[in-house]
Amino acid sequence: MDRLSRKIKPYPNRPIKVVQFGEGNFLRAFVDPFIQTINEKGLFDGNVAVIQPMPFGRIRDLEQQDGLYTLILEGLENNKVVSESKIVDVISAFIDPYTEYQTYLELANSKDITTIISNTTEAGIAYLNESVNFNTTPVSFPGKLLAFLHMRFETFSGRMDKGLDIIACELIDDNGQTLKRVLIELARSNQMSETFINWMTTANRFYNTLVDRIVPGYPKQDAQKLEETWGYLDHSIVKGEIFHLWVIEGEKGLNERLPFDSAGLNVYFVDNLKPYKERKVKILNGSHTAMVPVAYLYGIDTVKESVNDVVVGKFIRNYIWNEIIPTIDLPKEEMNAFANAVLERYLNPFVRHELMSIALNSMSKYKSRILPSVLQRLSENQFPKLALFSLAALIVFYKGDRNGQKINLQDDQHFLDLYQSLWATKDSNLVVKEVLSLSHWDTKRLIKEDVLAYVQSCVSSILTKSMKEALKDLLEE
Repeated sequence: MDRLSRKIKPYPNRPIKVVQFGEGNFLRAFVDPFIQTINEKGLFDGNVAVIQPMPFGRIRDLEQQDGLYTLILEGLENNKVVSESKIVDVISAFIDPYTEYQTYLELANSKDITTIISNTTEAGIAYLNESVNFNTTPVSFPGKLLAFLHMRFETFSGRMDKGLDIIACELIDDNGQTLKRVLIELARSNQMSETFINWMTTANRFYNTLVDRIVPGYPKQDAQKLEETWGYLDHSIVKGEIFHLWVIEGEKGLNERLPFDSAGLNVYFVDNLKPYKERKVKILNGSHTAMVPVAYLYGIDTVKESVNDVVVGKFIRNYIWNEIIPTIDLPKEEMNAFANAVLERYLNPFVRHELMSIALNSMSKYKSRILPSVLQRLSENQFPKLALFSLAALIVFYKGDRNGQKINLQDDQHFLDLYQSLWATKDSNLVVKEVLSLSHWDTKRLIKEDVLAYVQSCVSSILTKSMKEALKDLLEE
């Protein structure tokens, strides 16, 4: 078989409008197919130049296939099993700035470029005190971007209409604004002019983003069979879930230049990212954390089995709709749609998501993902029984035993040592009181009588009746 190339899949010549820092699985399964969608719908006419952000990477592999690769999307959508594949054809330039620095800088001279997109890992947006010039490739991503912007500023004599949309997808808070701050600091440490810095920060628009799509990546075990089915070799296959969400916060007008939402994609252009992040953390991450000790002690091992179980599934749904959704300030229809999409992701028949893989560092996860909702509901005189039952289940989970089988607990050692010593007392009320009194929680609300007594009663019920009976009683109240 021949390797995938333009000979197998011709595609139209389009101008390069997007400069993408990063050639990894996520951007190729998330941003690039979105750009292809708006191309296909006649809403955009542009291709992508991929910049390899590190000295090592996959630029040359992609170039050998003319930038083409097969994207596989799988999962549940509107309660239907979806498994589809398509060839993505928007990448048409491949630049390694470590060996092609002048080629990289020349790209900044293009009148067609409108957008910078990056995903250089969580550590990518960080200040490094380094020299930024037109002769030597900077080490850091901000250094490379600063050189690019400085070249563009000089080429177009600081014209305000030559600024770019800069969209950061790194998984850090305020990613776009953080990148902007690092660029300013780096420009000043390199004694660049205030005129340039003013152009960089006013002509260019920096966007914060929230990205969400699970991307398993290259399907090594199935690749050969897939290639035989397609009739071509593809060394850059990438697999992702059908669900996607991209929330972009910043200056208005981006949706006109990149009309993803008009193309039917699940992309939101918003003034405030916070409630969307809160929604993801509380519903997706929070329900994961809430279900783990409950479902695992119930005798279940995977997320899909948990949601499918009549009793545990009811616990998860009631937790989301009764205790989480009321704490988030977004339209009800948006919340319901997102929550239903989360459940479909949990039921994805192509993914086996082990509960124990989510259980890592559950003490910190409970604090960040669930506790804020607990405290909010308590402040509103609403008692979050399900969230606190999950806390009780977590305390029992850290006893380290499921029906005589040892649980492989993974957390900071001081938590593991603490639970071991507490459970050695065989006094469950003492264990609960000591755990709820920990400074770890940064609140004393958990040791007030109503919460303390309730969690103690839940722990006692789980230990004496079993998780199955305790959960059944809870849901019948």
